[in-house]
Amino acid sequence: MQFDPENLEQSAIYKLLTGTIIPRPIGWISTVDADGVNNLAPFSYFNLLGDDPPHVMFSTRRDNDSNKDTLNNVLTTKQFVVNMVTEAVVEQMNATSDKLPPEVDEFVHAGLTPIPSLKIKPMRVKESPIHLECELVHHYFLEEHQQGGACVLIGRVIMMHFDDAVLLDNYKINLENYKPVARLAGANYSKLGEQFAIKRNS
Repeated sequence: MQFDPENLEQSAIYKLLTGTIIPRPIGWISTVDADGVNNLAPFSYFNLLGDDPPHVMFSTRRDNDSNKDTLNNVLTTKQFVVNMVTEAVVEQMNATSDKLPPEVDEFVHAGLTPIPSLKIKPMRVKESPIHLECELVHHYFLEEHQQGGACVLIGRVIMMHFDDAVLLDNYKINLENYKPVARLAGANYSKLGEQFAIKRNS
């Protein structure tokens, strides 16, 4: 079958794309508002953009033309932390996706421990083994939307934190200890499965 997005309901487009583009890494984004209230939420529209210099991106949907607290906070402070999601914290991650008023601290709601960042104001999730402190460098609101669209945010990574347990020699990552979790579709997530290697010719 063939589908023209112009002739599909938004829910159909969402199901087709989020069920196809998998697995997706999860950016567990911590921010702080102008009054110092912590916010923490997961985003699976997330990925690495480049390493020279290091940049990451995430996108937040704007259902019913409404900004999520994360988006408001990043646009206000220009800062955010990416906390990586692992098997050990997947339940707490899910709890931070609950719809809560802006004045509610998701760290408290999910029973997580906030710890200070080194270069920016948003707190880090102690229970996560990897944190990336980021400064916003660009944002873009998707155009021609029907229900609010989304906003893409690009951040420059200015500090990286790695638990010793997830590191190997020569800056490589110990996947057996890291145990990242990825997003699929609906309520489904995935762990790392069978791995294989293919050497490049060049």
